Amino acid sequence: MLSHLREAVYRANIELNDRGVVLYTWGNVSAIDRERGLVVIKPSGVPYETMTADDMVVVDLENNVVWGDKKPSSDTKTHTVLYKAFSQIGGISHTHSRHAVAWAQARREIPCLGTTQADYCAGVVPCTDPLSIEDVTRDYEGATGEAIIRRFEGLDPVAVPMVLLAGHGPFAWGKDADESVRNAVILEEIAHMATITATVSSPLKPLENYVVDYHYQRKHGKDAWYGQR
Repeated sequence: MLSHLREAVYRANIELNDRGVVLYTWGNVSAIDRERGLVVIKPSGVPYETMTADDMVVVDLENNVVWGDKKPSSDTKTHTVLYKAFSQIGGISHTHSRHAVAWAQARREIPCLGTTQADYCAGVVPCTDPLSIEDVTRDYEGATGEAIIRRFEGLDPVAVPMVLLAGHGPFAWGKDADESVRNAVILEEIAHMATITATVSSPLKPLENYVVDYHYQRKHGKDAWYGQR
């Protein structure tokens, strides 16, 4: 079932590991087949070194396993909540990458300080509110997705393809699994740059909005001109 998507999700998970933004069994990547309403996601607790495409698990949007002999990622419900809320996205990556987690643990958004961030995120990297005790006891993974959705009220998840969950870590997404991994890796680099900037500049000085808009639009706007045709 969904053999091509399972292979793509497997390779995306390996890329997450190869890029150094996960350790051991941390992190996960998923992708959705919108026509069938099925999600392929990394299995829970399986090391990247031994994982294969056949280990990937297929679930429906109600988190029922429909293919595979392993348990899906413990974050599966967060992924499905996001897929149901953000119809434009096709892949999601979650990591515990060092610098992005540091900002999440500080419960701080990452201000857009320079053009590197503006190239991939149209403004700040938002941070959610912390989960309440009721959230955690009721439905931790589902509440995680709901916290992200609340933070994105008034935001475009295509223009801002990344978020920090307060006290937890980063999620990133894209049109497919590969793009979600790219955005997760970029988010970690953005967080690293912001951490260094904070050590040499106080207070932090956000990039002017018109420069943010210029850099984002040249790569992502309807008349984008960056790169080759």
